[in-house]
Amino acid sequence: MTALALAGRSLRISSRRPDALIAALMLPVMLMLIFVYFFGGAIDTGTTYVTYVVPGAMLLCAGFGAASTAVSVAEDMTNGVIDRFRSLDIGGIPVLAGHVAASVVRNLISTTLVLAVALAIGFRPEAGPAAFLAAAGLLLTYITAISWLAAALGLLARTPEAAGGFTFLMMFLPYPSSAFVPIETMPGWLHGFADHQPLTPVIESLRALLLAQPAGSAPWVALTWCAGITAAAMTLAAVLFRSRTR
Repeated sequence: MTALALAGRSLRISSRRPDALIAALMLPVMLMLIFVYFFGGAIDTGTTYVTYVVPGAMLLCAGFGAASTAVSVAEDMTNGVIDRFRSLDIGGIPVLAGHVAASVVRNLISTTLVLAVALAIGFRPEAGPAAFLAAAGLLLTYITAISWLAAALGLLARTPEAAGGFTFLMMFLPYPSSAFVPIETMPGWLHGFADHQPLTPVIESLRALLLAQPAGSAPWVALTWCAGITAAAMTLAAVLFRSRTR
């Protein structure tokens, strides 16, 4: 219950920052439209480009949303609110879980917006109900994982500005993956990283599930990455919180 109350607090804080909220919601949509209408005609993916790009756009959206979580955690660590929480005997995990829960809610709203715009411009998924549920579950698992990673980065940073810089990697990772162009079109020296970084199996799994295509082992690889990131981020966050609040 404590985590839910703190999640509500984080969402209320977000609602008081409409400029940041609008940017987090609209920027991924704008980037998707830029890729589809500016570059899509020049990229051969074997299908319509909007169909190819939607899974990557949803993960890009999640990365932008997680960045605000890191900043919020860093702000709490620097403005004294954590001391007030500790005086109420609230531990670090509920505080961080509140930020993560709020991040998941914000990201689900923004990814839904991305999907709605994609449907409006021609995205036509072919998945049945079970595949849609599997895709939604995988996306939720990924959002939770990067939200915990963002919370840990927010603790690692000493200022909110630094926290925003630390999350750049999460926003950059969709680009050297199969999100926007097929990996085989990239320079050869980049193939190894693009094939084996965490986002590629998530993107390939979402693409296969939404388009009713064979997914192979990609979903299991994606879930393994997400579980590993979540476990490592939660452990790191707990250690950093204890270190910062001694």
